[in-house]
Amino acid sequence: MIRICILILAFILTGCSSKKPELTFMIGGTANEFSFWEKTIADFTEKTGISVELLRSATQTEQRKQQILIALRGKQPDPDIVVMDIAWIGQMARSGWLKDLFQYQIDTSAFFSNIITLADIYNSGLIGVPLYVDAGILYYRTDLLAKYGYDGPPDTWDALVSMAKDIQEKERVQNPDFWGFVWQGAQYEGLVCTALEFFVSAGGGFFDSKGNPRINSRANTAALGFMRDCIHTYGISPPNTYTDMKEEEVRLVFHNSNALFERNWPYAAKLHDTPEAPVNGKYAFGVLPHFKGHLSASALGGWHAGISAYSDRTEDAAEFIKFITSRKVQQELLTELGHNPGRKDIYSGAGAKTERLASLKDIFSSAVPRPTVPYYSQVSQVLQKYLNAGLANSMEPSRALSEAQKEIERIKQDYEN
Repeated sequence: MIRICILILAFILTGCSSKKPELTFMIGGTANEFSFWEKTIADFTEKTGISVELLRSATQTEQRKQQILIALRGKQPDPDIVVMDIAWIGQMARSGWLKDLFQYQIDTSAFFSNIITLADIYNSGLIGVPLYVDAGILYYRTDLLAKYGYDGPPDTWDALVSMAKDIQEKERVQNPDFWGFVWQGAQYEGLVCTALEFFVSAGGGFFDSKGNPRINSRANTAALGFMRDCIHTYGISPPNTYTDMKEEEVRLVFHNSNALFERNWPYAAKLHDTPEAPVNGKYAFGVLPHFKGHLSASALGGWHAGISAYSDRTEDAAEFIKFITSRKVQQELLTELGHNPGRKDIYSGAGAKTERLASLKDIFSSAVPRPTVPYYSQVSQVLQKYLNAGLANSMEPSRALSEAQKEIERIKQDYEN
């Protein structure tokens, strides 16, 4: 209420001007992240004279989304600039809620071309740009692989099972809590990302090139069966994989020297590298395995900046987006927050200080997005339910995926009608 009164007073004092006194930028995150953005905003204001108000959204992803959707559905001028999870962009673009950034001469050549093409182009318009990027990767214990005579990480999922079973059995002599492979299997969005990687690396996927669901394919059924077997047959993944295992639960098992392999996002590396971490100096990461005859796949994640279609400060908003995606700010995102920049030039040449960045560049360049359909949130809920049922062994993989296919076909039909 106080903020509304201030804006009304500013309108009265500025006469006929209809613009707000400040540009508004909405983003969520930790206290450390907000401190970073406050400093970045101060730098931008000093350089351009444009004042920016930081609107703090929730830390939890779904709550962030709801805050943005309330403003967009209500056609509110605030926030001018929104930061979106990659999974939301399809819905927002098709609803007409985002400005085309091409009209503001935003150069896309600095970004990963596959990410721009797959996530940010809609009806030939540029409706967002990647602020920072994520993709699924495989963490592995280099010390244990060497100890038991392995030259490096597995290329295939079958090889991962073989290594995991072997080393898990031997390590449990001294550590009964040791597991071969930990990954996200709880009923939430992370499970959809994990399943996408298994499915695509088996030759499957969620939708075909024409936007039709292909959930119950033979490749997907085999991949879901393999995921289930890692828990119930091979015994290399914990029994609570399908009840409790999200990003942090997975990370902590590996972090505390209780796992050989970990599927997670790049953020975990910064925590594994802390001086007190038991795995510090004893691990590496790389591309995820694949099924024989197919290619590896990493689920594409990350956050993208866009301008609200209802913004009344679009020119200023475009200048701010150019600033936060500049090489300088993107480099600071990496060094100060550990976020992987949306600009690909940070990962090579003078910007690449370690082999890790070069490895991430290759992974990001071929990462696979979740379906970019406007009804993705409904699709995700269905997938979470049936994928988790398959992992819990409460439904056979073929039946679970068949039921998911039927429900998603109905969602698609309802949307199109």
